[in-house]
Amino acid sequence: MQRLVQLVLDFCGGAQDFEPNRPQTTAHKARKAIEKIVNQAPAAPLGDLLSPAVFSHPEANRELLLEGARVAYHLARARRRSIGFTVGQDGLAVRAPAWVTLAAVDDALRAKAGWIVRKLAEQQARSQRQEDARIAWADGATLPYLGAPVTVVLDPARRHAVRAASLVHGADGARRLYVALPHGVGAQQLRDAVQAWLMQQARGHFAARLDHFAPQLGVRWARLALSGARTRWGSASADGSIRLNWRLMHYGPAVIDYVVVHELAHLRVMDHSPQFWSTVGSVLPDYEQRRGVLRDQPAPPW
Repeated sequence: MQRLVQLVLDFCGGAQDFEPNRPQTTAHKARKAIEKIVNQAPAAPLGDLLSPAVFSHPEANRELLLEGARVAYHLARARRRSIGFTVGQDGLAVRAPAWVTLAAVDDALRAKAGWIVRKLAEQQARSQRQEDARIAWADGATLPYLGAPVTVVLDPARRHAVRAASLVHGADGARRLYVALPHGVGAQQLRDAVQAWLMQQARGHFAARLDHFAPQLGVRWARLALSGARTRWGSASADGSIRLNWRLMHYGPAVIDYVVVHELAHLRVMDHSPQFWSTVGSVLPDYEQRRGVLRDQPAPPW
């Protein structure tokens, strides 16, 4: 155990000598903190303590050490002039021309190592938050609705009601969604019932917000369609058609308004040029903050 402590401390302290009367440096404080943790905890294999972070693409065919992290990435050859790479839910994906050598690809990644590892860590944390928010489809399940939690309650007595699901605000401030299904119903059936209710609410809410913001932007929308895409929140066509993701109903009204304005602004500017963002900002000056919430707080997976 003592040998393990010394190895860990030498690693963190940079193999420096520490004199008893020397003022406490950051490294010295780190030594003491680690020594306290190790002395209080069961011994762990040194490899576990010092193992680098690992980011692995499910279709990885190359691996590289970047900023001390093992990055297994997917490399695909493509007809393009330069090396391109993206960090998504699966990890790092690289596209490179056929004539570029593997060494050149690795050198390009090393040049952007800091950005790549930071984005991979952010994506990994986002995926973990999303998984933690996964809905357990059963009586008492909770899900976010317009930015606040709602509890699902199975209510067989309502099976003959006009509405298959009803949202009730309790005297205790809690919100409960009563679903007209029997106890013991399957998870898929309950999920489908809640989704149907959520989509119904989405259509009404989106239409009202489109009507609210369209005059402010000087545009007219023609049709609204709902989408269930996992990676896209909305789209707009030149003919005035707007498509919005019903999953947006998990977010607060301010975030939904950002997406609505974003798509309406495309009816004036069909790209993401400075003119487009100026158009969005003319209605929502704080759109960057709202966009940040949408990016950093993933909707629960269904």
